[in-house]
Amino acid sequence: MLSYTSAVTIALDATPLTQSAGGIGRYTLELALALASAYPNDQYWLLSDQPFSPPHAPRNLHAGSGPRNPAERKWWLWGLDREMRRRGVELFHGTDYSVPYVPLRPSVMTVHDLSPWLDPSWQPDASRVRRRTPRLLRMGLATMVITPSEAVRHAAIERFRLAPDRVVAVPLAANSSFRPAPAAASGNIPYFLFVGTREPRKNIARLVEAWRKVRSTLLIDLVLVGRARTDFAVLPEEPGLRVLGEIPDSDLPGLYSGALACVYPSLYEGFGLPVLEAMQCGALVITSRDPAILEVSGGGSGGAALHVDAEDTAALAETMQAVAADPGRFAEFRTKALARAAQFSWHETARRTREVYDAAAHIFRHR
Repeated sequence: MLSYTSAVTIALDATPLTQSAGGIGRYTLELALALASAYPNDQYWLLSDQPFSPPHAPRNLHAGSGPRNPAERKWWLWGLDREMRRRGVELFHGTDYSVPYVPLRPSVMTVHDLSPWLDPSWQPDASRVRRRTPRLLRMGLATMVITPSEAVRHAAIERFRLAPDRVVAVPLAANSSFRPAPAAASGNIPYFLFVGTREPRKNIARLVEAWRKVRSTLLIDLVLVGRARTDFAVLPEEPGLRVLGEIPDSDLPGLYSGALACVYPSLYEGFGLPVLEAMQCGALVITSRDPAILEVSGGGSGGAALHVDAEDTAALAETMQAVAADPGRFAEFRTKALARAAQFSWHETARRTREVYDAAAHIFRHR
């Protein structure tokens, strides 16, 4: 059985690191670094059948090799197991909805959210996840399941008929580099900020519509940061709308800190990491009433953010208008945001994840 006092070798699925950006890739990288730092006696391997850039990491975090022959190209059936045997791996963590097809060792699967099943148009490229993940869960191939919030935990238990004691909510965290910073140089015009992938689920069309209503009476810009997915319609150019695309993480704290508010009206989230990043920078956050986001912000009226119904464009515009007209009125939310964000850390995420690994090993041994 795994334990905190014995050194173990654990593999994490590194496939999310093959993408240049995205929340699952950030989760995989931050978790691997935090685990390796918190448990220096363990050995951690990042494994994928696709090439990825290994992070600058502690000495106990390694990058494995991909398939070595044609047979190993059947990665989830043969290749991954062979690579884990070569590395002496005792437990596998599928960071992106998957685990090996043959249960030769304990495994943990992270289910980030249920968007692939709630609305296929939100995740048009997730057909493999939609088909494969429910089968893996029904067959019990994931010894334990991790979700990033209690909202997703309850939804996953209900949808996939999972045993509640096999599903654990482990909140994410923001990188420690997200902290209050000098405002980014953006001219003399105040701005609202959105950070995230431009995709239908993020509700950007309503955000732009709400901002236009504010802009009709006040000179306020809207800054959009993040990559655009191929299924997202290109926004026409217009005065005050600044689409920056992907930018270095090092530029984000200044943008968060200098914004009138970070506006994140997502229709559905598993966690809502940009909300936490913004709060950790002391930003005022305007966001939706999505259950997972409410968990992150600490609730509704008494929480650390302003919440509106995601589909109520008028309410979103009214809230943005109020902030733009009198920013000082909402200063207390910046203080609340910093206090709430301080309750999250990747060290704590790693500790709680490591407890799940222990539980998975115990269950696997005594099955």
